[in-house]
Amino acid sequence: MNFTLLILLLTVVGTIALALLFHRTSLGRIVHERIPDRPRRRLFVASASFFITFAAVRGMVFCITHNIPPFHFIEVGGRHIHHLVIGIVILLLVGYGWLAELGTGADDTSLFLSRLMSILYGVGAALTLDEFALWLNLKDVYWSPQGRESIDAIILFGAFLSASAWGAPLLKVKKG
Repeated sequence: MNFTLLILLLTVVGTIALALLFHRTSLGRIVHERIPDRPRRRLFVASASFFITFAAVRGMVFCITHNIPPFHFIEVGGRHIHHLVIGIVILLLVGYGWLAELGTGADDTSLFLSRLMSILYGVGAALTLDEFALWLNLKDVYWSPQGRESIDAIILFGAFLSASAWGAPLLKVKKG
């Protein structure tokens, strides 16, 4: 199985698993109770999927660079395709979906669709920012000291995303 199919498979399976975990489970109810407004819940779900995706992709790239099967780089016609390309495509699709008001709560769109779009946003952002140093340096510096710029971007954006959702409302004890 090549890396492209593996990333797509993990993205789909992970997205479905997270969506189901937050839908009609005790974890979903806790999130719903502790974070009462829908935009903040979307931020929480996006944040969780962002960090999970980042950890999974870093693990896969480690396996690839250390020749641990079945992981391989994405190659199309002899050209290496970085995972930020998949992230950008996902972000474009989510952006289009939100422009069309899918999963925003602006109409009768379902809670499941809202969470699905949030999960995909977190996945796309993680795949894209994981290679931030590549954008900045216009060369592959993933494991070099310059690659630290990607980690910094992940930390900054992850903190921003998390602070938007995980702050006081999640930590507040529900009375009554």
